Amino acid sequence: MAEPLTAPDAAAVAAAFGVALHTAGLPVGPDRCERLARAMVIMNAAALPELRACALATMVSDPSQVPTFDRVFAAIFGGLPAFGAQPPTVRSAFPSTVPPSPASPAAPAGGGSAGTQVAEAGLPSSAEGEDLPEAPIARRAASAAERLRSRDFTELSPAELHQLVALMRELTVAIPPRRTRRYRGPRKGKRPDLRRSMRQARRYGGEVVRLSHQARVLRPRRLVVLCDISGSMEPYARALLLLLYVLYGASPRGAPALRRGAQVRPELFSFATRLTRLTPALAAASPDTMLAKAGEAAPDWSGGTRIGVALKEFNDRYGAPGMARGAVVLIISDGWETGDPQLLGQQMARLARLAHRIVWANPRTQSPRYRPVVGGMAAAWPFCDAVVSAHNLDALDDLLTALS
Repeated sequence: MAEPLTAPDAAAVAAAFGVALHTAGLPVGPDRCERLARAMVIMNAAALPELRACALATMVSDPSQVPTFDRVFAAIFGGLPAFGAQPPTVRSAFPSTVPPSPASPAAPAGGGSAGTQVAEAGLPSSAEGEDLPEAPIARRAASAAERLRSRDFTELSPAELHQLVALMRELTVAIPPRRTRRYRGPRKGKRPDLRRSMRQARRYGGEVVRLSHQARVLRPRRLVVLCDISGSMEPYARALLLLLYVLYGASPRGAPALRRGAQVRPELFSFATRLTRLTPALAAASPDTMLAKAGEAAPDWSGGTRIGVALKEFNDRYGAPGMARGAVVLIISDGWETGDPQLLGQQMARLARLAHRIVWANPRTQSPRYRPVVGGMAAAWPFCDAVVSAHNLDALDDLLTALS
């Protein structure tokens, strides 16, 4: 019977297989690699079917990821893909495999046998193990992350956009709080809490030994996002929708959401030629599903831009009735207005009277020569509390600072 993998061997297999899946576009990070290594040790995985079962349970978070998982697994370990797809002709993330022992049972034609050991499928021998140490793998992953941070969102492929989700979970957001009309009884409060003081006095025969106090309850302000999905903003809109997806907390299979002091559930609207509420799409199980639902809900995706008309509809239907009152409003747009800029200026002034803070994310402001002198941006600029570029991952720090 095959010997189970030891903990260091399981860690090496999990790390290398995780790098291959991550390169193929799946949202696989160090946390999933760690879970795979633990599963392999707990299940005593020693054969390819056992390894595949452990990897499928820990590395896949959505049914749409299974075909990609099977192709990578087949390319590395030589197993049969579950959907009949041919293995891609890519270089394996593992070093060359050890030839099977003469005593091992013969494998059936077309795939790996149940008795094939995991060590034979992917782990190097003592002489070959020096070609691919674990440290260079970590360095390559770190350098790839650094490159993603400085690259413009328009230059990223769909697979690289998926990698952004894991990096966005490392960001921190803090929406400024608001004081409600409710009071609670912390000791540091300034307002006397007479009811609580009298209840405590009953313990001492009616004598008020200690005077209780209460303070206003603080709650995070509402975050309202209006995202431009016109043709000129489409690449940036996809990346920033991923940020809002992480912020909403709809992480697949219990993965950590964006770190924050309190739960922040943004209200999301898209606009191009019309206004569409996309908040329900943020509750999707995966980023791909979220983007698909957003595309189905917004028929004007990659269309023209009428910012003033969309903003007027938002103020009439949602903002003035209460959604924008005291809220932090984020507008994501390059400011290209095909309608009347005067209407945009009027609606921005109206929104500024309702909202606590207005932040405008315009990718064109990354250029030092940019000046808001034409179009809708010139009409909206005086009513913005902050204008940021948000054109890459590094620039998102300025966006989150402006929101807080």
